Amino acid sequence: MILSDRDIKRYMRSGKIKITPCDIKEQLKPIGVDLRLGDTFKVFKITHKSHVDLAEKNYEPDTDTVKVHPGKTFVLHPDEFVLGITKEYVELPKDLMAHIDGRSSLGRLGIGVHSTAGHVDPGYRGRLTLEISNIGKLPISIVPGMRFCCLIFETLSSPVEKGYRGKYFGTTAPGTSRINEDFRAKR
Repeated sequence: MILSDRDIKRYMRSGKIKITPCDIKEQLKPIGVDLRLGDTFKVFKITHKSHVDLAEKNYEPDTDTVKVHPGKTFVLHPDEFVLGITKEYVELPKDLMAHIDGRSSLGRLGIGVHSTAGHVDPGYRGRLTLEISNIGKLPISIVPGMRFCCLIFETLSSPVEKGYRGKYFGTTAPGTSRINEDFRAKR
């Protein structure tokens, strides 16, 4: 069951859902809470490598971190993929999950807010990394602090036995894939 605005307010007042900072009057929508774009991005460097080897490497060194200063914008070029982060820090209980949903107004310009794995596991804590792409024909300047996506909450049939404590728990900055850790664990 998806939570309505009245349930979200009740959960936030009780501390069951924590979103900080959050202006509930501005960010609460009928079935979710708008989250704003943070000021830090991971931009992938152009490289002459033949391929991405998922098992062998951490790709953090193949990115540049770009921090956008107040009042400035980040230009997202056509066919560009970057990692961004929400301004808000989110904490979910063990009986709720959430979905990250892009805003229609941005999608109509060609901005994809999340390319895959747009769910947030029960028990997650941290700022949410956003997989941002421009599938349009023109560069688009995006503004840190703007409403960028919506978090939609869904109740589970029962609380999970073990809340999320995976490799992205406690995220505070956009980070690249850590899928290589999956392969290391199996060796």
